[in-house]
Formats: sequence, structure tokens, C-alpha cells
Amino acid sequence: MELKIKKLREAAKIPMRATNGSAGMDLYACLDAPLTLAPGQLAVVPTGIAIELPDNTCAAFLYARSGLGVKHGICLSNGVGVIDSDYRGEVCAGLCNVSDKPYTIEPGERVAQMVIAPVLTPEICEVDELGGTERGAGGFGSTGKR
Repeated sequence: MELKIKKLREAAKIPMRATNGSAGMDLYACLDAPLTLAPGQLAVVPTGIAIELPDNTCAAFLYARSGLGVKHGICLSNGVGVIDSDYRGEVCAGLCNVSDKPYTIEPGERVAQMVIAPVLTPEICEVDELGGTERGAGGFGSTGKR
């Protein structure tokens, strides 16, 4: 599989995996100046790149970087970002500061990770009944705490 990446700005960095075992490619903030996120603040951080996925059997998914989330409370504002195979605009990370301290994002800082994963596109069939299971409609803790 080939992932085509286009730099939209000279300062943009091409995503890369930190190690051979890394599932995600680091995405870098393409900023002209540092950006400080106050507690509770949201921001859209540009990466300066656009991508072209091969077809609609895959998508790019943006996830928080664990170090930013655990150490500084910086996470993705939408939980997981989804980049569809037909999107050709700039890849941006919506970030939020859920900590009680300001955090400054520096130009070129790693702000998110991008994972390319398969996408199933099933035929949608409306039905009157669904097949039964032992669990049934029980949810939100219905299977117990352990």
C-alpha cells in the first residue's frame, strides 16, 4: 500500500513512525509561532500536509499521543479523528487541554498520531428483528464489574 503525502507548507514535516513497532505515524504542528492552550481551551492545529489514501477500503485515524495526554492533559477534542479516503484538504488535529495548567504547543512538536486502518463498507439492510444473543440488549456494565 502507498500513502501519498503532499506538503502544503514549507515548514511541514512528513509523518513518521518513531520505531518499527509503532502503529501510528507522528503528526507535527505546522505553526508559525507557539500556541498556548489554556485549561479547557480547544484549538485546531494544522499539520501542513494533505494525504491521498489508495481507496475507500481504508481511512486514516488520528489518535492522541499518550505522553501529551497522560503527562499534560492534551487530547483530541473529538476523541478520534477520521480522515476519509476522498478527503484532500489539510490534515489538522483538534486538540483540547483537559488539565488545570496552560500548555504551549511549539512549532514542529508532535501533536497526534495517525494510523491507517481498513474500513468495512457493508450493504445496509433494514430489518424488523435482529438475531438473539445471551447478552441481548444489556449494556453499560450489564456483564458485571470483573
